[in-house]
Amino acid sequence: MNDRKKLFEEISSLSTEQRNVNSMNIDNESISGILKIINNEDKTVAYAVEKELRYIGKAVEIIVTAIKDGGRLLYFGAGTSGRLGVVDASECPPTFGTPFGLIEGYIAGGKEAMFRAQEGAEDKEENGAKDVISAKVKNKDVVCGIAASRRTPYVIGAIKKASELGAKTLYITCTPRKSFNLNNVDVAICVDVGPEVIMGSTRMKSGTAQKLVLNMLTTASMIRLGKVYENMMIDLQRTNKKLVERSKRIVMTITGVTYEDAEEYLTKSKGHVKTALVMILAKVDYNEAQLRLKKADGFVRKAILNK
Repeated sequence: MNDRKKLFEEISSLSTEQRNVNSMNIDNESISGILKIINNEDKTVAYAVEKELRYIGKAVEIIVTAIKDGGRLLYFGAGTSGRLGVVDASECPPTFGTPFGLIEGYIAGGKEAMFRAQEGAEDKEENGAKDVISAKVKNKDVVCGIAASRRTPYVIGAIKKASELGAKTLYITCTPRKSFNLNNVDVAICVDVGPEVIMGSTRMKSGTAQKLVLNMLTTASMIRLGKVYENMMIDLQRTNKKLVERSKRIVMTITGVTYEDAEEYLTKSKGHVKTALVMILAKVDYNEAQLRLKKADGFVRKAILNK
């Protein structure tokens, strides 16, 4: 069997490339009918993710351990999968105050691929390996491959090279676990969403599933790293007017102080929400609040109790 026929057979066997019996007549539907079919299929995605919570949890444990040890979380994907990784990584600094570079996303074809498809960039494993080398992946890092079909050469190449370098490896795919046959993966997250509404269009249910998983990975990790108090983001970076005002609202909501007091404490804390909270709730000055936070590994609850 030649390479083209082999690829054809491989793609044809993927669950994401099968025809969806629920949308066979979608081209003959009204707009409302089309939307109902899409919506009904989308409703199944969260339940598919639920079945993988055990593995998502294992992945979070690996990420938290790595970051505490000075490592990074790096995503590698192609097309929609790659874009989702880049988006998730780019949202972490403003949301959780993570330093730039701690969580990064790499996409086959480079930055240009974020805005225009770079067809063919995903077809070589060596491209993924080169990007891993360029990212200077170390054994403390976590490399997460994202590929709806499981088979994307760029992603496989990235995972293989990362494993060779001693990094922990994760893999997010939308095919059944029983069909996952890749080595060099510490945790595989296999969200089986079934056939897409439009055959092979993995930007749909598969993309939604991947976004849900990525949300869980970084949000749960950041919570376990002390970036959240109750259900509020307390390590956000005040990089725009909206985030400046949000930080005041967070301080007011948690402590009950006035708008003016929140503004004053945030000035005293040099714009650091966590420090402002400890200053108010523990009734201490800036230096003491900083010491408590350091002793508590950044957890506000512990810092307030000084334990």
